[in-house]
Amino acid sequence: MRCSHVYCLCYRLFAILLVFSSLALAGDTPPPRISKETRQEIVHAFTEELVYIRANFPMGKTGLKLKNGTVTPTGPELQSLMALWGPAAKPGDRARISNVMIKEDHIRFEINGGPIKRQKWYQHIEIAGPNAGGPIAPSDSSANARGSFVDLYFDKYVPEMTGPELKKLLYPVFDFDSKSALNAYLETVPPKVKEAIKNHHVLVGMNHEMVIYAKGRPPKKVREHEGGVEGEVQNDVEYEEWIYGTPPEDVDFVRFVGDEVVRVETMKVDGQKIVRVEKEVDLGVPTVAKKQEDRPANAPTLRRPGEEMPESDPANPSSIPPVAVPPPPTGTGPGPN
Repeated sequence: MRCSHVYCLCYRLFAILLVFSSLALAGDTPPPRISKETRQEIVHAFTEELVYIRANFPMGKTGLKLKNGTVTPTGPELQSLMALWGPAAKPGDRARISNVMIKEDHIRFEINGGPIKRQKWYQHIEIAGPNAGGPIAPSDSSANARGSFVDLYFDKYVPEMTGPELKKLLYPVFDFDSKSALNAYLETVPPKVKEAIKNHHVLVGMNHEMVIYAKGRPPKKVREHEGGVEGEVQNDVEYEEWIYGTPPEDVDFVRFVGDEVVRVETMKVDGQKIVRVEKEVDLGVPTVAKKQEDRPANAPTLRRPGEEMPESDPANPSSIPPVAVPPPPTGTGPGPN
């Protein structure tokens, strides 16, 4: 009888362990692959959808990559692509998802036509005749695509998911819920900048876009050259000044060097002058560009390949050795008449 009781106890413990192990295994079970029906629903629901942009998209064949909530490239690499190819979309812009392609381990979302110029279906139709033929609507081969894309990557394969779940994964780059460009843009900037924009206030350290959202486009712009007399701006740089307001109201002079506000001067109605030059917000991206004075490495030259030039002291141009002139020939030939 005692052995039977022990046996029942052991059996119950074994059953409990079996239940817990099955629950643990169920928690580690990977989600199923995306079904054919879900593929069709995602492509149908997201194609032609209007969204607000939350990240910088460069034009060209190098788009963005999004995995585990992290967007790449960033920092100087992204800035270089934006400068080289131009922006396809910036934070706060409204864009259209023009194409959705579901691959093995990622989903590609193209915006504004994508990175490749595609022909319309009717541009493939040609008319043939005895004398001449050609497409009914010729395409412009010189036209460049001005869109971009983002690839949403998963660990091994694209899993089964719902539409709201997919929108949540895309939130670092796309905002599906904002009602205006301003609201969408405010969600992409630091809290201090967000508060300043709401109050229509310009901070030293802002970029062009931030100032436009805060004050609007300037009625007047002035481009000047600064030699650093006041010591507020680095020597030998060009700057642009945006002017807001006209007397008898307050007038703001917002000075940019590159894409960064370096000085804000406010002339009050009572004649008081307020100048701010200390950086009030740091965006973490160097935007001030100095004037290049050094000779570039690939500057044009008249020197032939392999030709050596006489060395000289740059501080003393007269140290270049003079060219030797051969003496006149001596001989018994007839002289000049």
